Amino acid sequence: MQNFIDIIKERGFVHQMTDEAGLRELVKTPGQTAYIGFDCTAPSLHVGSLVQIMLLRWWQKCGHRPIVLLGGGTTRIGDPSGKDESRPPLTDAQIQANMDGLKVVFSQFLDFSSNEALTNAARMVNNDTWLRGLHYIEFLSKYGRHFSINRMLTMDSVKLRLEREQNLSFLEFNYMILQAYDFVELNKREGCRVQMGGSDQWGNIVSGIELARRLGRGELFGITSPLMTTASGAKMGKTAAGAVWLNAELCSPYDYWQFWRNTEDGDVIRFLKLFTEIDLAQIAEYESWVGSARINDAKKILATEATALLHGREAAEKAARTAAETFAGTGVSANLPEYHTSFDDMPVYELLTQTKLAKSNREARDLIKGGGVSVNDVKIASENHRLSAADFAQGFAKLSKGKKHHILIKAQKLN
Repeated sequence: MQNFIDIIKERGFVHQMTDEAGLRELVKTPGQTAYIGFDCTAPSLHVGSLVQIMLLRWWQKCGHRPIVLLGGGTTRIGDPSGKDESRPPLTDAQIQANMDGLKVVFSQFLDFSSNEALTNAARMVNNDTWLRGLHYIEFLSKYGRHFSINRMLTMDSVKLRLEREQNLSFLEFNYMILQAYDFVELNKREGCRVQMGGSDQWGNIVSGIELARRLGRGELFGITSPLMTTASGAKMGKTAAGAVWLNAELCSPYDYWQFWRNTEDGDVIRFLKLFTEIDLAQIAEYESWVGSARINDAKKILATEATALLHGREAAEKAARTAAETFAGTGVSANLPEYHTSFDDMPVYELLTQTKLAKSNREARDLIKGGGVSVNDVKIASENHRLSAADFAQGFAKLSKGKKHHILIKAQKLN
């Protein structure tokens, strides 16, 4: 079996490692345990979290045991890493609902089987299990003395906020200590020796490794992945319509497929390595397509393979067929996403906003004025254009933004 470290380096997952030689030696023995933490701040993760999820998937595929640490406890604190301001507080009910949404995604990528024969079955753990019952004075006495305020002030998650003269609450300042404590607890409870995360987590991961060393827990390890941006510098997972969510209720398989199909030319090969399991030799062949019209074929392969990992092969191939039908022949596919509404003579710009093809009515009007909006493949000239019964002659109206974004509008009531 190929060494995990070789795989993640070759595919572009690595930003920093605490001890590469030690990690290489560790992963020679199957059944090692690694974790990544995910706070429960939203009902779904978005594409920006996929690098971390794929790291856990490769860890398991290499014969090791991944742990998904859900931050039922740390979500109450809020990680200041990469944030300009404090997160709004969430209730226990909100955190639990978000946690339930996150569990659905992980089950698509990892095997949580309870089969005793599966020695590397994934585990899902909630850090609220040990954080909720902590006694503050006892915790500070036992663990707080191992943390230097001087050192903590040099960590990016703290330093950047202070340099911008933005408020950093004492609550958030504690996050680094709690994440370090998580690592120690998982080492005690699960034998976990590796923590992985994004590059913004480096300081928190190193703090956990140092705390374990001071407590005599032995050597732990850390791996971080690079901050994901597109070739044009945009943050990964963000589009004009907002975040690209991983839960199907928030982003349909078709829309998810379209997100990958719209990848910039300069990102296709990198994304094939990171977000699919296609063999690197095959990806090298696709690399020869860059700069030619065949790059679009590589984008379709990326879209289908990435969608298959999240939503299953059947949903991915259905999305691919829908796209093909949409852009050929009649230009209408029954598999396009639908929007059901009850209205009389609704302005098209309002529909663009309601269907999230535009973020606001103002943006919608600008799209129309720029010639970027069509109804039933006919461009709309007036920003005040309204749909009418004639637009629904086929039982629906196809609303399009540009050439790649389409929604079937189905009216429940027309006067």
